[in-house]
Formats: sequence, C-alpha cells, structure tokens
Amino acid sequence: MSERAKNSPYVKIGHYTLGHTIGTGTFGKVKIGKHQLTGSKVAIKILNRQRIKNLDVVDKIKREIQNLKLFRHPHIIKMYQVISTPTDIFMVMEYISGGELFDYIVKRGRLKESEARRLFQQIISAVDYCHRHRVVHRDLKPENVLLDKNNNVKIADFGLCNFMMDGEFLRTSCGSPNYAAPEVISGKLYAGPEVDIWSCGIILYALLCGRLPFDDEHVSLLFKKINAGVFSIPDHLAKPVVSLLVHMLQVNPIRRATVDDIKSHDWFKKDLPAYLNSPPHETLDASIVDLDAVDDVCRKFGVQDKEVHSALLSDNVQEPLVTAYHLIVDNKRIDNETEKFKEFYVASSPMAHSGCLDPMTAGHLHPEKLAGGRFWEAQRRAKWHLGIRSHSRPEEIMKEVYRAIKALDFEWKVVNDYNVRVRRKTLPKLHYTCMELQLYRVDGNNYLLDFKSLPYASEQVPDPNVLNEAPLTLHNHMGFLEMCTSLITQLAR
Repeated sequence: MSERAKNSPYVKIGHYTLGHTIGTGTFGKVKIGKHQLTGSKVAIKILNRQRIKNLDVVDKIKREIQNLKLFRHPHIIKMYQVISTPTDIFMVMEYISGGELFDYIVKRGRLKESEARRLFQQIISAVDYCHRHRVVHRDLKPENVLLDKNNNVKIADFGLCNFMMDGEFLRTSCGSPNYAAPEVISGKLYAGPEVDIWSCGIILYALLCGRLPFDDEHVSLLFKKINAGVFSIPDHLAKPVVSLLVHMLQVNPIRRATVDDIKSHDWFKKDLPAYLNSPPHETLDASIVDLDAVDDVCRKFGVQDKEVHSALLSDNVQEPLVTAYHLIVDNKRIDNETEKFKEFYVASSPMAHSGCLDPMTAGHLHPEKLAGGRFWEAQRRAKWHLGIRSHSRPEEIMKEVYRAIKALDFEWKVVNDYNVRVRRKTLPKLHYTCMELQLYRVDGNNYLLDFKSLPYASEQVPDPNVLNEAPLTLHNHMGFLEMCTSLITQLAR
C-alpha cells in the first residue's frame, strides 16, 4: 500500500472502506472498516508481507488465520474474510467495541464475584472449544480478552496458538511471563491445555482481586515465585472460589485442574447460562439459514436467492456473498443477547476415548479436516519414561509391550497400533483394574509410553432396595500402581 493510501480514511479494500487506526501491534495496524453494501462495522488487521517475513512469523500468521477461519463460538472473535495484495494481508475481523478486559479491570479494580464468574464462565467455554478443536492458545491474558458493548467476552489474538497432535509435545516458551505456567517458563515439555488452564487461573485471580497472584519487577524473581506457586489469598474471597483457584494454580501440571474439573465445580456452575450448559458434544443444526438475511444479500448484491444458497453450501469463507450473509446475521444478533448466542457451535463428532489418532501418521491438518472429524479431548496424563532406547522403532517398542503384558497374564484389547487397553482381575467376581497404554513421540526418535488409569464397572450385586441401580464406575488407584510397577519391571527384564 502507498503512503497516501495508508493515511487516507477512505481507502477501499474489496467491499470495505478503511477508516482510522484503532490499534497498533507488532506485525501491523488495526483499522476500523465498513462493509459498503451492508453498512456493517468491522475491524481490519493489516499485515505487511515483508515485515512478517523479516520477523520470521509467517507460520504464526498462517496458524492464526487457519484457526479463525474455522472457529465459530460466541466468545471467540470471528474472522470474516482474508484479502491479499502483493504487499499486504487484510484480515477482516468482528468489530468489538468494549475494549480489553485488562482496561476494564484497571478501571474498576476487583470485580463483584457474580460478574467475575460470568466473565470466567465465558472464557472457559471458549477455551474448552479451542481445546476440543485441538488448538492451544498459549497467550491467554486480559489484554487478549475483549469485551463487546454488552460486556461479553471475545477471546482474540491467536498469534501464539498451536495445534496439539497425538504423539507430540510442545516445548516453546511463549506468552506473557506473569500468565505463563511453571513448565513453560522452565522450558519443559507440555501437552498444551494445562498451560491455558494456568493462565485462566491467573485471569480469574485478577478478576476477583484486581491484581496478579505472581508479580515482580525482576523477571528472575518473578519466575521463582511462579515455580514456587505460593500466592496470597485475600480475606474477601469465598472458600469455594479459593478451592478452584488453588486447583487451577497447581505447579505440578498433573495435579492441575482440567476443563472438566472446572466445569463440574460448584462455584463455576452457579448461575451458568443455559447456552453454556449445553452437552459438551452437542451438534446443532448448522443447515438452518436466515431467509431474511438471504433476501437482504440478494437486494444488496442484485443476485437471486439460489446463488446465495449455493455460496453458503460451498462453505467458502472467501466468497463475498457468504461474508455479507454472516455480517448481516451477526448484526441482527448484536442487540439481542438471546439471538446472539443461538448458534453456539461446539465440536462435533468428538473422538471416542478408544479412538486416539495414530501418533505416528497423523498429519498437521486442522482437526476439522481430518478424516471422520475426530477431535482430541484434553486430559491430564501421568508420564513414565521406561528407558526405551531413542533409536528403537515404535513397532519394536510395542512388540516388547505385548510380550510383557502376555508374560504378566494381563488381558488386553488393541485400540490402534500404538494404543492398547489392559486389565487384570484383582478380586474374584468383583472388578478389574484397567489401564490404557499409549505410545507418544516426543521428538525425533524419542518415545514415551503413557500409563492412564481407566475406570471399571463394579460387578457387585446391586442393592435390591434401590430401583434401577447402575453399576458403580470407579478407579482402583492402588491396583493401577501395582500394574504399572509389574509392567515396568517386566519390560526392564
């Protein structure tokens, strides 16, 4: 773009006119824009191609665009379109008028518990959506949480996000130090979701206290405080939310709360809106089309309704008719909260617990493009390195595993080439101890064998005084540890 074009408030890009600058970032500017045919306000992020190439952030920008193209959630900022020129990339985004959550906290100080809970519920819903789509944000902080004019959350800035692939761990130390988890600042491997949970815990503390739990002018001292995990608990905090904070800000990621732990916590569930309380894998009918919006697009573009329907069915977000349709639909919802959240898209076709992606063959496609639309569901896993040589082939590793479980007289069920479920009957006619073994690739030819305890259904006779009593689903932790010890010992031989 020429210097004159950059300074002009009436530059036209595609169907948009650009106005004044509303933000400046590391990689470019954000200007207010207006869709000429619908009159809808948008935010247009302008990235200079040469600058992002010089800063070596091309892959980061690609990841951000790829995710935002696919994400549709009421509390994640929406991207409508990407317009490319030889010199610049224009990301047409949802316009959020309420500013950053950071400024909101600075202006008001600590928030009332009810308001903090409402905002936190929206944040967790959005983070859960990301994780089920196998994306970890890695830079969650109040500056990256925007508020619309009704003070509803919109998570933004996915520049540091990454995909979570089975068999691969992340190692990049990124994000803001005050919000980064201990394992991130220490340069350790991490799966992904646990670091977002830590950041959400910091945000919740900031909402409730108006300050950060870990803070220091000197980075080295700040890191010591984070790694120690000791923070003050103000007297005004109620016991239920304190228990949640302590669970989320566990230094050990294995003991840290998961999204499911948070969602099942009594403090979180209080006054939870119905649209956020949907079943986690509910699939809503996305084929429902707003006919009034279609008619509006037809009038403004001078086309027939079948052309608009055809464009919507193509699912091409770059199609101008599709963009105009979504702008009109979103603007219709913006003044009506009930309507605004009707189309709450959540992950469809979730991965069954027995359907882990093959960690040796999974490609780096977005999960919605993977065969079967399978998604990874974040779970905490305890890791044991069994001393398997890094040059061993995964097939040879699994052969040794099968020899060991056969020698121990365990029963097993093969889920896929690198995932097996194992059980051992510990007490006659009562129950089995069950666990899952998953082989993961750390990097190169280094592998980890993961042990995970699985629940069992009790075979005890139900109480005849209780109608329709279901079998108990329990974990036998001691039996699980005994199985792990036996298997490790056998493999060591």
